[in-house]
Amino acid sequence: MIERYSLPEMAAVWSEERKLAVWKEVESLVVEAWVELGVAPTEAAEAVRRAPEVDPVAWKEREAVTHHDVAAFVDLLAGSVDTGGEWVHFGLTSSDVLDTALGVLLRDAADLVLERIKSLFGIVKERAFEHRNTVMVGRTHGIWAEPTSFGLKLATWAFELERDFRRMQAGRNSVAVGKISGAVGTYAHTPPQVEAFVCDRLGIGIEPASTQVTHRDRHAELLTAIALTGSSLERFATEIRHLQRSEVREVRESFGSGQKGSSAMPHKRNPIASENVTGIARLLRGYASVGMENVALWHERDISHSSAERIALPDATGLLDYALARMNRIVEGLVVDTDRMTTNLEATRGLVYSQAVLLALTSSGHSRDDAYRIVQRNAMATWDDGGTLRDRLASDPGCDLTDAQLGECFSAERFLRNTGVVFDRLAAVEL
Repeated sequence: MIERYSLPEMAAVWSEERKLAVWKEVESLVVEAWVELGVAPTEAAEAVRRAPEVDPVAWKEREAVTHHDVAAFVDLLAGSVDTGGEWVHFGLTSSDVLDTALGVLLRDAADLVLERIKSLFGIVKERAFEHRNTVMVGRTHGIWAEPTSFGLKLATWAFELERDFRRMQAGRNSVAVGKISGAVGTYAHTPPQVEAFVCDRLGIGIEPASTQVTHRDRHAELLTAIALTGSSLERFATEIRHLQRSEVREVRESFGSGQKGSSAMPHKRNPIASENVTGIARLLRGYASVGMENVALWHERDISHSSAERIALPDATGLLDYALARMNRIVEGLVVDTDRMTTNLEATRGLVYSQAVLLALTSSGHSRDDAYRIVQRNAMATWDDGGTLRDRLASDPGCDLTDAQLGECFSAERFLRNTGVVFDRLAAVEL
């Protein structure tokens, strides 16, 4: 995680202080579990619980000696208690602490991301209803297609965010597990009751059949949900970037009074926030690939996943958190130029109504191919030589539609008459 793309709450989750605090919480709960089972003395649990937090600087200094991060932590924690230090890490292997604590940290990180998605969904939904009747040109392949509404475009974003939310929930629940089952997951030195005690108090689930680690398909699931959410944000950002192009100018990112778009060209007003989100999405897909690679470990475990996920998990959750916050601001402040949308619709010279004419001719008795050819030749002439599609069709002997029938075809409202069902569906969705 780099400071430029880190927000305070997420940075706190992944701080060294927070990590060591959760490690200490796991160790404390294990001793308390031993007390509950009548194995360890009560004063040992009390001593570990009131022990000071392990100092990150001292921990790193100790790790330089042990070359083992958990062993260094255990040395410092056990050495800081006035009694019962021998019960620290009793019956545990390092991954009992590492993976159980990681389940807590990933749960907390995912919860922050879920709140960001929920917030963005609310903003997008509100703006979708605001613009449900804002008519604009729909485009496929970047070419004029048929009239649509900006609200309908935003409604597709909202439903995608709902799916992202559900996927993220599933990923969050998948990684929010721990294990206190020993070196190869046999519970040889710690009975299952210890694991149940610890995980229950941490508010996480239990890996039902662990090895030395919790299984990395869980982390891959979360990273995949993160990558998919990033891809959704990229879709939204790409749309904004296209609509902000000088030749289109239908929407644009907000632009502050003191903002500069270019160091060289004072007229510039660039979609920099959307471009930033696009770049972040590329990284997130890369981290999903790392998650997949981490699933296949040797036998009961190796540590080939360790170095990769020390980077991938904080970075992926942190970057998505940042990108979501940025997209929240982009959509909330998005400037929608409805006049320009109308101008661009009129600039199509009626070409976007071609399918309506095709269907009207077919309904009046023409074969589909004959109807298609009538509309197509007039559309191509409009493209190449100017004029409007309606005027050309009106003067084409092959087009036997009345003026009133043609008028019905060239009405934008015709294309939006059934879109209410989408907004009824959207109104029913709450996160």
